[in-house]
Amino acid sequence: MTRDVRRYVAEALGTGLLVAFGAGAVMTDAITGGALGATGIAATFLLVVAALVACLGDVSGAHLNPAVTVAFWSVRRFPGREVLPYVAAQCAGAVVGALALRAALGPVASVGATVPRVPSVVAFGVEFVFSFALFLVIAAVATDPRTPAGVAPLAVGGTVGLCALQGALTGASMNPARSLGPAVAAATYAAHWLYWAAPVARRVAAARLSEWLRGARAHPAASLG
Repeated sequence: MTRDVRRYVAEALGTGLLVAFGAGAVMTDAITGGALGATGIAATFLLVVAALVACLGDVSGAHLNPAVTVAFWSVRRFPGREVLPYVAAQCAGAVVGALALRAALGPVASVGATVPRVPSVVAFGVEFVFSFALFLVIAAVATDPRTPAGVAPLAVGGTVGLCALQGALTGASMNPARSLGPAVAAATYAAHWLYWAAPVARRVAAARLSEWLRGARAHPAASLG
């Protein structure tokens, strides 16, 4: 198996596990009458993201998110020829993960789908801010050679968990693939466009801001491993 194929498999596997555990926590909370609560769901996302970054960072960079891949490409820290294979792998993994959840638990809580509880304009703004903050952290730990080993999983996972704690309005997706998988599995596409537009737009903006802020100190390679 070539190195490229291993990287694509790692992205598909990682994104699938992210959906399985993250959306699975939303479904478990619904089944158990709120046993996990918002804090438990946020903790699940924090832990699974931290574990996946630690596990897969040195294989594929652990993007696990189309918006991250596009943002790194936009500032020339990821090759253009790899964008479509990465995004395809991430989306495929997310869909498989969500379909597995539906097969195991049924259509509980719309398979953890992210659906806004506020008007689309407000939801776009919320996802914009969350995605912007997350990518500032990702860009820092992925491109600065001074970042100590082991910091990336905690920094990225912690930021995801922090946003998830405040995610009741939109589901705090920050990840188009994370939203796509449950949407396909539950056939729920309410305002689905904003879960692509907001993360991609904000992460491209955050990537460019990070480039400007960090300047020449940034490392040319963009990897969380």
